[in-house]
Amino acid sequence: MFPMFGTQLIDDYARHISDEKQTSVLNGAAAGTAKRYQVLYQDYADPDALRRLAGAIKDHTLQHLGTYLSQAEQALTARGVQVHFAETDEDARQTILAILRQHEVTRLTKSKSMAAEEIHLNAFLIANGVACLESDLGEFIIQLDDDIPSHIVKPIIHKNRREIANTFLREGVAADYNDDPQTITRRARVFLRKKYMDAQACITGANFLCADTGRMVVVTNEGNSRFGLAPVPLHIALVGIEKLIPGERDLAVFLNLLGRSATGQQLTVYTEFINGARAAGQADGPEQMHVVFLDNGRSKVLASNCREILRCIRCGACQNICPIYRQASGHAYRSPYGGPIGAVLTPLLFGDRFPEFADLPKASTLCGACNEVCPVDIPIPDLLLRLRDKAKRESIPSPAAIPMAPFATLATSPALWRTAMTMSKAMNYLPLQIAPIKPLQDWLGQRTLPPSKGGEFRKWLKARAKPEDRRTPRSQTEDRR
Repeated sequence: MFPMFGTQLIDDYARHISDEKQTSVLNGAAAGTAKRYQVLYQDYADPDALRRLAGAIKDHTLQHLGTYLSQAEQALTARGVQVHFAETDEDARQTILAILRQHEVTRLTKSKSMAAEEIHLNAFLIANGVACLESDLGEFIIQLDDDIPSHIVKPIIHKNRREIANTFLREGVAADYNDDPQTITRRARVFLRKKYMDAQACITGANFLCADTGRMVVVTNEGNSRFGLAPVPLHIALVGIEKLIPGERDLAVFLNLLGRSATGQQLTVYTEFINGARAAGQADGPEQMHVVFLDNGRSKVLASNCREILRCIRCGACQNICPIYRQASGHAYRSPYGGPIGAVLTPLLFGDRFPEFADLPKASTLCGACNEVCPVDIPIPDLLLRLRDKAKRESIPSPAAIPMAPFATLATSPALWRTAMTMSKAMNYLPLQIAPIKPLQDWLGQRTLPPSKGGEFRKWLKARAKPEDRRTPRSQTEDRR
C-alpha cells in the first residue's frame, strides 16, 4: 500500500539519477526537438494539416484492422512470405525460436526493434543457445553494457562518449581507450562487419507494412538492416499489428513525418523497401522470409478508450519535448517505452500488471507539448487523464497524490475562497517543513512551493472597474426591462 503523501517510483529514480546522465538526456532530447521544429516548419507551410492527415489514416486503419491484416497476409503469402500470428509475447518468442531451430540457426544479427525489446527476445534466444547480436550501434552498446534502451529512437541518449569508449575497451571491441566519436563508430563498424558475414539469419522489425502489396519498410540511419539481410539465407520480421497502413501511397505521408519528427532529417538515411525473399536473378538476400505479426495486448488496447495510442509510429518526438522525461530519462518508466508514449502504452500493453504501472500516467505536467509534436496527432494528455480515471475507479493507491475533496469544497465556496486568498500570503512565512501531519512534512520536504501571490486580483479588478460597471445585478435587470 502506497502512503497517501508518498513519492512515485519515477520521482525516486529521478532524484538519484547522476548529473552526468541527466545532462546527456536533457541535451540529447532538446537537440532533437530543435531540429524537428527547424526542418518541419521549413519544409511545410502547415505541418499540422499533415499531422492530422496521418492521424486520420492511422485511425482508419485501426477501425478496419481485421480487414487489413487479412489483406496483408494474402499479399505477403503471394510474395512467398510465410506469415505467423502471435497473440502473446510467449507465442512470439516460441514461434521465432521454432523457425530458427528448423533452419539450425545458432548465430544471427538483429536490427533495432522496439517490439523485440517489448517481448525480451534477445535474452530468450541467448538462453536457448542462439547468439543474438544487436547491429544498431546504440543497441549494440546497450547489449554490451547489459543495459536497456532509454529512448525509442536513440537508445543510448543517457550515455556519453566517455562511457562508450570505456565499454569498448572493457569488452574488447577496442584495444585502447579513444572517445573520439568517429573512432568509436569506425571500431564498431569493423567489429560488426565480421558478425554480419558469420550470421545465419537476421531479425528485423518494421516501421510500416503496406496491406495492399505486402511491401515492408524498414528505416535506419546506419544501414545495419541492409548489411544484416544481404549475406543470410533467412529473414524473420517481428511486426506489431498496428504497423499496418492501407497502401503504398500512404508512405509519402508517414516517411516525411517520421524522419523529421525522429531525428530532424528530411528522410531517414536508409529507407529499405522489402518485397519478400530473394527473387530469381537477385544476387543476394534471404532465401526465406517469415513475418510474425505481434498482438501482445494490442487488441485489448484497440477495444479500450485509449485506442488512439496505437497510431504511434515510434518517432520519440514526445519523449524529446517532455519535461518529465528530460529530468528522469527513459529508465524511470520501467519499460522499453519511456516518456509520454510509455506513460500511456505501458499500462495498456501490460494490462494484467496495470496496478504496477498505474503511477506512470501521473508522471506528466499535462502541458500538452507531447500532443503538439506528435506526427500522428495522438491526444496523449487526454489518454493520460483516462488512465488516471481508470486507476481511481479501480481504487489503485496513488503515491504523491493530494486529496482533492478539501480543495473542491474550497473552490466551490466563494466566501471560503476569498478568505483563503486573503490569508494565503501567511504561507510565505510559515515553516512548512514542520507541518503537523508527518506525511505532509515528507511531501513538503521534497518540494519547494512558490511564493503565494494570491488575493490581489479582486482588488485589482475593483480599482480598474468603471463607475457604470459597478452596478448591482438588480439595476442591470431594471435596465434590461
